[in-house]
Amino acid sequence: MPAVNKVPELSLFLPAYNEADNIKKTVLDADKVLKKVARKYEILVIDDGSKDNTGAIVKSLIKKNKNVRLITHKPNRGYGGAFKSGLYGARYQLVSFIDSDGQFDYSEITKFIPLLKDNDLVIGYRIKRQDNFFRVLNANLWKLWMWFLFGLWVKDIDCAFKVIKKPVIDSITLTTESALTSAEFLIRVRQAGYKLAEVGVHHYPRTAGEQTGANPKVILKAFAQSLRLWYHMNLS
Repeated sequence: MPAVNKVPELSLFLPAYNEADNIKKTVLDADKVLKKVARKYEILVIDDGSKDNTGAIVKSLIKKNKNVRLITHKPNRGYGGAFKSGLYGARYQLVSFIDSDGQFDYSEITKFIPLLKDNDLVIGYRIKRQDNFFRVLNANLWKLWMWFLFGLWVKDIDCAFKVIKKPVIDSITLTTESALTSAEFLIRVRQAGYKLAEVGVHHYPRTAGEQTGANPKVILKAFAQSLRLWYHMNLS
């Protein structure tokens, strides 16, 4: 990991649903990185109504590390709900997040931190996405749809590796809670005039657990909500 000047404080939040096979390694790997890049930090796990022992594993980690925190959803609120809980529940002046499934290497945050000097947030894009054909096709259609409706054009809208200055978060009100929510955040960030940079990150195959984001009902709900969001932002 390249050397980087430590930031004063940094929050990392991890949305998690049935990630018992991955969450411990993800937290421990992130903790090693955070010790090197931040003087003060926290790791906030959002257990989104998991039916396995994800929450119990995080509680055992909390006993050993005061920098680990847990927010529990009961019942499950979906990715949008976990995203909002992490975004607004983070305490420090820089807020980052990755998914808890081990598909990102958090040490690549050293690429993000220098770009924050001239930007309000830095978002990742997957250099070579390690997902199946359907998920990649859906992501590309979603990107085109976001451009068509909102004029939002970034390389990888839903890449779950971003770093955001907390004043940006505090100024944004999100109205959705679905697969649209992370895109809504970027739409409102652009609308507010914040400066954004993009950086390529590596993406690794999932080695344990199951992906849940390709549910057709979830996808259709996100597209429907995007039309309602467009209406309220432009016609109401």
